[in-house]
Order: sequence, then structure tokens, then C-alpha cells
Amino acid sequence: MKPVFRRAAADQDVEGIIDYHLEKAGANVALKFVDALQAAYARTARQPAAGSPRYAHELGIPGLRTWPLQGFPYRIFYFEYADKVEVWRVLHEQRDIPTHLLEPDS
Repeated sequence: MKPVFRRAAADQDVEGIIDYHLEKAGANVALKFVDALQAAYARTARQPAAGSPRYAHELGIPGLRTWPLQGFPYRIFYFEYADKVEVWRVLHEQRDIPTHLLEPDS
């Protein structure tokens, strides 16, 4: 199992998603989102190569993988390294994913 680290952009994505669910759907849905996110992180830590390389091929970003959150229309986007997994973004499946992945870090 590899440790999972999150980039600042991924943490900002998650904060925005939680805030949205708290406002629109309530605390129970927000907590279910957090549970689904933690399960996706755990799965990625155990089997990082299981994620889809679809966007790596589409965008020409070698090593990029993605894993869906169960029960929510979001995906984590990450890279596997020898000693860790690094989560770059957590994005809604209906967003303009290429634009968000190719944005420079703020």
C-alpha cells in the first residue's frame, strides 16, 4: 500500500464539493461524499494501477489515472510514483476535465 498525498488543487476541489453538498443536500449527503472519497483514496493506495488511463491518452499526460467515486459523479485524478500516490484533482464528470487538468497550479 502506498501513501496518498493530495495537491492543494485537489483539496480545494474537495472543499468546494463538500460546501456545495452541505448547502444543497445537507450534512448526510456531504458525509456520504467524504466516505466515498475516502474509499476511493484507499482503493487507489492499494491498487494504483487499477485506475483508468483514459485521460492520459486523450491529453498526452503520461501516467495520469482516474478512479470514480461510488455513488457520486466525481473522479479522482492521480499519479502513481515509486513511493506514493499523488492526487491532482477531484472533478465532477460533467466538467470540462481537460481544461481543469491543464490549468497551472495557483
